[in-house]
Amino acid sequence: MPGITIGDTVPNLEVETTHGKFKLHHYFANGWTILFSHPGDFTPVCTTELGAMAAYTEEFKKRGVKLLGLSCDDIASHNEWIKDVEAYSGGHKVTYPIIADPKREIIKQLNMVDPDEKTPNGQQLPSRALHIIGPNNMVKLSFLYPASTGRNMDEIVRALDSLQKAAKHKVATPVNWKPNDKVVISPSVNDDEAKKMFPQGFETADLPSKKGYLRFTQV
Repeated sequence: MPGITIGDTVPNLEVETTHGKFKLHHYFANGWTILFSHPGDFTPVCTTELGAMAAYTEEFKKRGVKLLGLSCDDIASHNEWIKDVEAYSGGHKVTYPIIADPKREIIKQLNMVDPDEKTPNGQQLPSRALHIIGPNNMVKLSFLYPASTGRNMDEIVRALDSLQKAAKHKVATPVNWKPNDKVVISPSVNDDEAKKMFPQGFETADLPSKKGYLRFTQV
């Protein structure tokens, strides 16, 4: 599939949004950003999702994360639709900008094109895509859902917590990890280094191979 993916630098596009025009890298400003697309304004699943994004804004702020939405509708449509989103979400305000892309050029460059869904006149629609962008303007994680499946906000927060922990320590998070659970030490860190890096200690799983590669610690 064409477009950016994990490890790629997001192009420094100039975008028109509900908060005015700006370049993406200026908005990212050496921090973390969640960039997410929705198939269309005034559609049911998208309304629930943007309302949830508004409701979770404070959780993202705690983690130093900005939000940036995108669809192919124009600014006037976005501004009208926001009223519905805020009403549905119980009054949570949509404080994040939403990009307009009526020419459907940005969705191609950001790898947010739905391969199957099209408008009645054959135009491409955005997928339900989400990129987590790191402080270096690179894609750290991507989710891609079909139009029929709404995203899980708790999983987005969990994945973000995992990325930020991995960025701070030489660790990874195991299956079903949640904050305060133990993490695993990177295989690139040998035991002697691990003892210095993790003075709180670590435990090594006893596996048939006896290779000692599965080491758990608390950070």
